[in-house]
Amino acid sequence: MHVRTEKTDPPVTRLLEAPERLGVLHATVPDMAVPDRDFDGIAEIAAGLFDAQVALVTLIDRQWQWFKAAVGTDETRAPAEDAFCAHVAAAADASLVVLDASTDPRFARHRQVKGPPFLRFYAGAPIMLDGQAVGTVCVLDDKPRADVSQSLIHQLRRLAALAASLFKVKDEARRRALKEAALSREEQRHAMALEAANIGSWLWDIRSGAIAGNSALKRMFGLSADSSVGARDIFGAIHVDDRGATFAKLRQAMKADDEYDGMFRIGDTGRWLLGRGRVHDRDAKGNPLTFIGVTIDVTDQQASAQRTRLLLKELNHRVKNTLAMLQSLARQTLRQTSDPAEFMTAFAGRLQAISEAHGLLSDHEWGTIRLADLIAKQLLPHVSAYADQIELHKDEVSLGPDQAVGLGLVLHELATNAVKYGSLSVPKGKVVLTARNVVEDGDTVLHLTWSEVGGPPVREPKRRGFGSILIERSLDKVLGSSVKVEYLPAGVTALIRLPL
Repeated sequence: MHVRTEKTDPPVTRLLEAPERLGVLHATVPDMAVPDRDFDGIAEIAAGLFDAQVALVTLIDRQWQWFKAAVGTDETRAPAEDAFCAHVAAAADASLVVLDASTDPRFARHRQVKGPPFLRFYAGAPIMLDGQAVGTVCVLDDKPRADVSQSLIHQLRRLAALAASLFKVKDEARRRALKEAALSREEQRHAMALEAANIGSWLWDIRSGAIAGNSALKRMFGLSADSSVGARDIFGAIHVDDRGATFAKLRQAMKADDEYDGMFRIGDTGRWLLGRGRVHDRDAKGNPLTFIGVTIDVTDQQASAQRTRLLLKELNHRVKNTLAMLQSLARQTLRQTSDPAEFMTAFAGRLQAISEAHGLLSDHEWGTIRLADLIAKQLLPHVSAYADQIELHKDEVSLGPDQAVGLGLVLHELATNAVKYGSLSVPKGKVVLTARNVVEDGDTVLHLTWSEVGGPPVREPKRRGFGSILIERSLDKVLGSSVKVEYLPAGVTALIRLPL
């Protein structure tokens, strides 16, 4: 879907030819000609917000405008110099709104304005990467508009910013995959998901001062993604007024073998970060060796009203309750490797499973969430066709925080094993889940059955790995719960009992 111009405007020509812009575009999105379903949601939201026939997520190179996602058209590209979107990108940080193209001198003679499909309305916002306008999120319609509210334009700009963030996340994941060719496909996917969740996670070697942290952590502290990180870099980035108190809290946590819980600002940006962690292990004399933790950007929560602050207080409480589980996960995972970088990658999937459950609970103000939502969150990253590979038979089930976090981790481990060895390792395999509410002695209990079908023949492993132990023990905080895994020849079956 594009509109031809009579003559390319000079600003548009400069945009299309700009070497810095093209360098950023080709370096960040080398597969720009390939549509990407990960961006479909952005286009669908834009179309819904504006009630528009067509919505696009585009990238613009020297010759072509490529459609990474499109609603209302089957086209995948258009000549760049003929596109409305080139005018948006040429203006960089500004958006473009055309209420009626037939009366706009810039576009009245366009072929698709004068003729079918008789386009009239257009609104677009630029996608900015490293300060360069590389594309747009836009909407088009054959009906003119009398006006467009500033709130809608603001939402369109936010969608464009979201698309830019997603492009950056994808680029980081691609670069990481090239450098870490030995990592499995699932480990790469989990690492990208952790980055998308914007959770900074870190392991501090106290003796050497080295910190193994993910890209989200480095972004929060304003550090280069490719740089090695030390404790001096982290503390140097903290606002000078908060640095002393933060360091004192860390020292006290080490001395008392207690949890570190601190909030501080970043000096260059003024953004607020929440850090949580504790000593992971000590030497024979009791001196701390390593410190493990997570960091979350809480700037928006700090600036929000009382209701948001109360929600943050509940979030802090839940993170504190989950920290013991995170430490246990880290300890068991770390035993499998002495390389901090490999530890971070292997740990990412399990941390992300907990993060997904926390995200759902946070969306519902730490009340209850639907079992179906938790299952979808945990299993979607592991399948290419959810409706074909996941069969769900269920009663309506609501889960509390402890139940959701524990069960989410169980589902993650079962899915990871199914992808590696079970039914999800073959195209026609699938998982059948049956969830029933059962009344036992006057109390409601969830009976959840996980059955793998259509996969390779199954044999019971000779040695129980940490994943198997984790499946059986993730629900220990819920009294009366149990998980039993059976390695039947036709496929793995897990029987889960969970008091509600």
